[in-house]
Amino acid sequence: MTRSPRTPSVDDPFAAARFDFTAPVPRADELGHVHFLAIGGAGMSGVARIMLARGIRVTGSDAKDVPVLKALESEGAGVWVGFDEAHQERADAVVMSSSIRDDNVELVAARERGVPVLHRAQGLASLMHGRRPVAVAGANGKTTTTSMLTVALQGCGLDPSFAVGGELAKHGTNAHDGADDVFVVEADESDGSFVVYRPEVAVVTNVQPDHLDFYSNFKVVQAAYDTFVGTIRPGGLLVTCADDPGAVELAQRARSRGTRVLTYGFDPTADVVLRDYQQDGVTAAVTVIDVAVERQMTLGVPGRHNALNAAAAYAAAVHGLGQEPDRVLAGLASFTGTRRRFEPKGEAAGVVVVDDYAHNAGKVAAVVQTAKELVGDSGRLLVVFQPHLYSRTRDFAAELGSGLSPADVVVVMDVYAAREDPLPGVSGALVADAVSSARPAAEVHYVPSWSDVAGQVVALARPGDLVLTVGAGDVTMVGPEVLRLLGGERP
Repeated sequence: MTRSPRTPSVDDPFAAARFDFTAPVPRADELGHVHFLAIGGAGMSGVARIMLARGIRVTGSDAKDVPVLKALESEGAGVWVGFDEAHQERADAVVMSSSIRDDNVELVAARERGVPVLHRAQGLASLMHGRRPVAVAGANGKTTTTSMLTVALQGCGLDPSFAVGGELAKHGTNAHDGADDVFVVEADESDGSFVVYRPEVAVVTNVQPDHLDFYSNFKVVQAAYDTFVGTIRPGGLLVTCADDPGAVELAQRARSRGTRVLTYGFDPTADVVLRDYQQDGVTAAVTVIDVAVERQMTLGVPGRHNALNAAAAYAAAVHGLGQEPDRVLAGLASFTGTRRRFEPKGEAAGVVVVDDYAHNAGKVAAVVQTAKELVGDSGRLLVVFQPHLYSRTRDFAAELGSGLSPADVVVVMDVYAAREDPLPGVSGALVADAVSSARPAAEVHYVPSWSDVAGQVVALARPGDLVLTVGAGDVTMVGPEVLRLLGGERP
């Protein structure tokens, strides 16, 4: 299923992909012993969990000894820290994450042996044979929307399978092999792999320029979403946001090709309309108008963006899967959040610390605005932001700076490289400068040394402040350190 990457274009938006995502995906029960490369990743561990629940023999390796390895081991997986070609020598198939490089010793050995090598998404799709897939895609909000939809369906009495890029706070897991035939999956567009699922219901929360290291430009991104919509099963449904221009254009193109489309949003022209949003601390309420019937939606998570995520879940459950509206709303009211999505970490010395995974410009802007509204006039918002990927920092520094600028104080860390090598002239300083350009009066600090960040935040924080750590990297560990220092160990 591998391929030779080429330059992506509107005609072939997936040319840069290392895998042929149009190839037929085998059934999971035909794979035999499956070995995972980077098994500790959020997406990879979810696929491994479901395979284990199906009775498939699973082993895996990861570069780091992350906590999920012990959890997978307790569920029956064989796991190793570090890579060695001997780890995969008895496997019948290999599943890998996009973070694995082609010179990884286990990947090289597996290819030399001629065993099938599947991308993570293909491994997940192998579990969907005979199921009714619901795939949630979009630049922003797909993890929360997938989680909300899962909880809403459970509230309707269903036991859906699910695989989410984050851990549901209510269940303490990122994946589950359900007894019913519905399978809800977060569909990652970053590497083109979201076209493998062949969903009965597809949700697109928004279409925005992102992952330009893979797609090269926004037109190619749009073409990729068109291809994703083209994979919807005959008679299926596309659910899109009427408030997002890219999603609106996607819906128009889909309708012109005969796809059934349903829209949601605060825009009064949407099929499912939101109105009268109100926020009270970390809870919210909004009116939902569906087929001329008004209902009240209550949520245990703040932010207009989360109301939109909930509306997407509602539309998919009711109009895509035929669930009863009031039961769906009751399920959504029970949603308690997803780890690293506006997740409270604690309070010390009058300072509240919250952590969020936001890493692209749209997500950053949404979470900062929500936090600013939550603080109101009672305190200050102090944001600690860690840019994710050198290419994204280079391409979107101005937009990231604008999204951060409403905060009272911004601390910018250096770039979390993830899968990339450094780029000349690209650092967190680009984002810090962009914050100052967006709002010259903003108090901005660029702190390139990770070990200095928590101390700097403690020196800046005051009682009544909300400290919000933001990013997809190891910034998540800054909050607990801030709380420790505030609790009596100030530098």
